[in-house]
Amino acid sequence: MWIAFDGSTGNAHVGERLWLQIGRCARAVHCVADFVFPHSAVPASDCWYPDHFVDIVGGTRLGPYEVGALIGAGGMGTVYRARDTRLNRDVAIKVLSHGPSSHPQMRERFSREARSISSLSHPNICPLYDVGSTDGIDYLVMELLEGESLSSRLQRGTLLVGQAVALGIDIALALDAAHRAGIVHRDLKPGNIMLTRSGARLLDFGLAKMTEAAAESDSTTMQAPLTREGMVVGTLQYMAPEQLEGKPADSRTDIFALGLVLYEMLAGRHAFDGTSP
Repeated sequence: MWIAFDGSTGNAHVGERLWLQIGRCARAVHCVADFVFPHSAVPASDCWYPDHFVDIVGGTRLGPYEVGALIGAGGMGTVYRARDTRLNRDVAIKVLSHGPSSHPQMRERFSREARSISSLSHPNICPLYDVGSTDGIDYLVMELLEGESLSSRLQRGTLLVGQAVALGIDIALALDAAHRAGIVHRDLKPGNIMLTRSGARLLDFGLAKMTEAAAESDSTTMQAPLTREGMVVGTLQYMAPEQLEGKPADSRTDIFALGLVLYEMLAGRHAFDGTSP
């Protein structure tokens, strides 16, 4: 079994250094959400993780973008608030963790996320504005969403039925748009759903994959798969059975995860609380 770590965005009120330190801890363990597997559980040769996370000082320029405060850190990158000096607007900039040359899968996943988001245009999906590279630092530029993650909201308690239904519809519409484009998210969870004044927005397509039919219809996506049989990617508490078994994922995988998220919104706990698959 192969396990990849891709953490969700953090709370902007948590200290920047703490989030970066949490990210660095991922090097010592193989994690999926809140579940930690010792090194002995997974062959080191079958794993990848960042050499270290990018620690950018506020005021640093990446192309036309002036980096500001840290928003969160995950397994593949670090997200900052930034200022687009050309258009005079605030944006979110996701910076790829260091080590792409020694871990080419991370760079490819980063590129795949850009391609996935750029192919989608939907009010419930966070749009991609730009991609770039400055002094060896690769980054994605996205809309800066004002609000909080569903994960943060659930820490204060359950939602009313009407609220859960409304958010569920938003998420389902976002998934429908992605599935129609041949994209399977594969990591739907509260941490990847942002609650804004205009409704829910789906984030983080870093683990997304294109269906075979979609790949065959677009020669630019034809490439060796990033996941092989027996490889597990995602967040354990929201994985469908086929993901846990390392089998191919399709749109039904996301629908299963949506059901688990809906359950959590109403019940206030995970549908599955076990400490192992």
